[in-house]
Amino acid sequence: MDGSATFVELDRSVGPGCSEVSILDPNESSFYDFVSDEEVTERKQEEPCEDSEDSSDNPEDVDAVSEDERVVRSLRERDKLVFILSEAGKPIYCRHGSEEKLVSLFGLMQALVFCVQDDDDQIKSITAGAYRIAFLNKGPLIFVAVSRRGETPGQLALHLGYAQSLIVSVLTAAQLKKIFEQRRNYDLRKLLGGADRLMDNLLDGLEQDPAYLLGAVSCLALNPSVRDSISDAIVRHCAKLKNLVFAILLADSQLVTLVRMKKYMLHPADLHLLINLVASSESFKLSESWTPICLPRFDANGFLHAHVSYLADDCQACLLLLTVDKDQFFVLSEAKQGIVQRLRRYKCLEAINRAMKNGGYTMQDVNIPEIRHFLYKARPTAQYTAPLFSAPYDDSYEKDRLLALYHRMHQRMLLPGSQRHLKLVYVVGKYECLLCWVTAFFELYAAIEPLVEKEAVIPRVEKLLNWIKSEESRLFILTSTTF
Repeated sequence: MDGSATFVELDRSVGPGCSEVSILDPNESSFYDFVSDEEVTERKQEEPCEDSEDSSDNPEDVDAVSEDERVVRSLRERDKLVFILSEAGKPIYCRHGSEEKLVSLFGLMQALVFCVQDDDDQIKSITAGAYRIAFLNKGPLIFVAVSRRGETPGQLALHLGYAQSLIVSVLTAAQLKKIFEQRRNYDLRKLLGGADRLMDNLLDGLEQDPAYLLGAVSCLALNPSVRDSISDAIVRHCAKLKNLVFAILLADSQLVTLVRMKKYMLHPADLHLLINLVASSESFKLSESWTPICLPRFDANGFLHAHVSYLADDCQACLLLLTVDKDQFFVLSEAKQGIVQRLRRYKCLEAINRAMKNGGYTMQDVNIPEIRHFLYKARPTAQYTAPLFSAPYDDSYEKDRLLALYHRMHQRMLLPGSQRHLKLVYVVGKYECLLCWVTAFFELYAAIEPLVEKEAVIPRVEKLLNWIKSEESRLFILTSTTF
């Protein structure tokens, strides 16, 4: 290069598999500066000798160089990127960009992973100026996230874990392993046709939806008697069906009800994948669909078969019936028709429509002016509730800033590897104060007016908890319905 040095420091004090890597560059070059310097060096080595034809006279070479520069420049403009590649270095996915134009970059990422692995260690993250680069090596695939949004390595690792789960949901872990055992250089994109849409939507949700941060799901606010009627309709028409494992009703990416076989549970991470599947696929609105899906937390090596359909043209709630029997499409289609008829008879469709139209509640409904916004998770049921974003968080910048603050508070309180295990944290900031309170029963993250006296905060928070308690039968699913 130009004589400057890039230093890589490995901290092995926490043992193999837990290393943090920092890149300390005297010129404060970014990850992409480092990549482009490598590529320029390679081009210089390939230049012809003096008696050869001048390569600059070749317009194709000039176009190639300018194209590389355009690609790198376009990547620098992004705040966050995600890459997926095989352990052989084959590109699989790139968030913002074409894999075909980034082959050398994928090769560099592969080299970084195996360079550390050769020393019997595992690379977890790199810090390069404003950029944080996280790695997740889940053989036979490598996942890399590059961000300057301020996420911690733990948060980026969570995002990469969801990306890995999505690929498993399409192929199963067993099939994925078998493919690369037979052909190490296999191009996995051949089997992931259409999955880019799912991955794009998932990565957007990871940045914008608190559900992923909390490991919980949001429930559509309904009168408990209406929710019970919906669950009862599903049980009546599905209880006698063999091999039906889960029946799930979703509306606007919120859970309306979940009915399950007695001996099985559905992990929130698997439910997130199902919600993402429905939200990413407009085709489900056109007709009943039959699709295989693997739920990694339920069984990473096998498929469930999902009957997916919207209830009716006048009610855009989506019903998923998941079975282990691949030949039950028509049986489940008939059950769905019976469910819809009963819901219509008891006016449940109208109740769902009203709840979807309302869109949620605001802090004005809560009527605690000192609290601007909050996230509340009921830990035993892995469900959460939050008001709609309103002033001063009603524009995208302020909303993203608040979500970033919630992420940092969550990192401090709960993420594995944290040095402290705190129960209550109160942070005074320039624009708002933040409170995080964790017990065995709930997690609460609240943004509070900055001028409120500290002594007045706890009474306001207790008032908020009392309001949530009074509304819990409407905001949460309190009983677990089984077949």
